[in-house]
Amino acid sequence: MPRDSLRTNTLLGLVASLALAAGKFVAGLLGHSSALIADGVESLADTLGSLVVWHGLRVASREPDDQHPYGYGRAETMAALFVGALLVVAAAFIVVKAFGEILTPHRAPAPWTLLVLVGVIIAKEALFRIVLRGALEFQSDAAKADAWHHRSDAITSAAALVGVSVAIWGPKWLDMPRLVLADEVAAILASGVILLTGIRLIRPAMRELLDASSEDLARKARGTASGVQGVRVVEKVHARKSGRGYLVDMHLHVDPTLDVRTAHSLAGRVKAELRRAHPEVVHVLIHVEPDERAPTKAE
Repeated sequence: MPRDSLRTNTLLGLVASLALAAGKFVAGLLGHSSALIADGVESLADTLGSLVVWHGLRVASREPDDQHPYGYGRAETMAALFVGALLVVAAAFIVVKAFGEILTPHRAPAPWTLLVLVGVIIAKEALFRIVLRGALEFQSDAAKADAWHHRSDAITSAAALVGVSVAIWGPKWLDMPRLVLADEVAAILASGVILLTGIRLIRPAMRELLDASSEDLARKARGTASGVQGVRVVEKVHARKSGRGYLVDMHLHVDPTLDVRTAHSLAGRVKAELRRAHPEVVHVLIHVEPDERAPTKAE
């Protein structure tokens, strides 16, 4: 099942992020690296984010019921929004901590912390590719958010690797003691990338929650409905995303002499054709109206 695969990937990311976060915290404390500690904070955000996404996918897998006739798809949207907000908070925390370290004299990080960062980068990039592959295959915004969370962690780790390297070797090779602050500068730069990633995830989630129309799908749905025999005019087509599917509303103008049963049958054919031509459409609501341009029997 698609959702089972997505939840498995998310659970894998959750366990891996938790282990990496613990490792980076310990390495950062023992190796005196602010960038590594900040990276550990980002990994903790990854862990919480993966947990939220996993729960969102589990809720979204429920079938529609009387109280939720449109299903639970937007549980994924809420999860994506939460993960984006979490990245923004993590970026702010890293900046505050890094500036605090800049104002406090400290020694350079231990050289062995570089090996920890290399291992983290490899692990996080692998997780990004695994989770993103499933997210793109099943069109899941929540899983996509989780994947980019892993990529942002890989980016912060890469920035930390550069910063820690300069902080360790720069003061000795270039005789510039202030280069020890490269560790904190790397953390601040990485926080900018995290912030942009968070905004990138928040925007589509907000559009979906605010029922923004998908103009591209609405245009395609209009064309499909217009091709069904008996439909004269297609009016007021709206398509909005809900989880991994779309909800389509449209008005059809038909021959005003049609009886209710025939008009209802025509609407059913349009729904079936829309679902066939556009598998991403999970629900269609059609309002049938008489085409007033046509002459009536009374005339």
